[in-house]
Amino acid sequence: MLGWVLFLGACAGVERRGVPRVYGQTLDSETSACARFPAQCPGAAGREAEALAARQRVAEAGAMLGSAAAAFYLEDKAQQARVEEAILDCVKDADYQLNERYFGGSPTREQCAEVVGRNARGEPVTRAMQLGREKHQLALECIQKKLQELRPGGFSLEQRYRLNEGSGKWVPLSRSQVEALLRAGGKGLVGTIEPDIVIHTGNAAEVLDVLDLKFPCPGTNPPKWNEYGNGHPYENLTQGQAYERAFGVKPARVAPHWDIQRPKK
Repeated sequence: MLGWVLFLGACAGVERRGVPRVYGQTLDSETSACARFPAQCPGAAGREAEALAARQRVAEAGAMLGSAAAAFYLEDKAQQARVEEAILDCVKDADYQLNERYFGGSPTREQCAEVVGRNARGEPVTRAMQLGREKHQLALECIQKKLQELRPGGFSLEQRYRLNEGSGKWVPLSRSQVEALLRAGGKGLVGTIEPDIVIHTGNAAEVLDVLDLKFPCPGTNPPKWNEYGNGHPYENLTQGQAYERAFGVKPARVAPHWDIQRPKK
């Protein structure tokens, strides 16, 4: 099995993804941008959500293969440790740099709750939301550089996946595909998922591990997976549960003061 996985990784086309210049609002901001979670925007089609939820049950069988491949990666403790250490270092550095820049230290609960603007839908944007976006961007720029040395071609950042109706497998969407679906109104993105970091074999469809960055504000707040909203195919599920069902892996949360956390087996 291990040889088969490595063979696929060697033969598959390698997609080297850079870090986007502009980031959408993160889940740490406690609000969801339409581009990231279209089903939570006004006008999302309930019928599409129901259909995608039914097809997801079929996809769970396909996730078993991804789970076997992930086991080989996670059993290589030395490599996994190097990757996780690099990611955590970037997350902690981004947190420290921006806290020092804006507050001269860790922000208070009151500073985190301060409203600094409004989003496109008129909803309040707090300092915590704004800070979370900036820390995500800075951390991902650092992670891009470090993982390019540790796993060249074997990772993707903010890669969006969509369930293939015919095969029941999750397939990566290119940035141009995502942009085209957004221009068409975003309905084609209903039910898609977009982890912050995906470790893969060299083929983004062959997922070995999934990690999401969390920047709670203040930093003493525990990081959490947010739940998908009403009408979403994963209604009442968390991000982590959705990733696990899609890819058959135990996804991790990465937070500055909480290190790397995975669901218990």
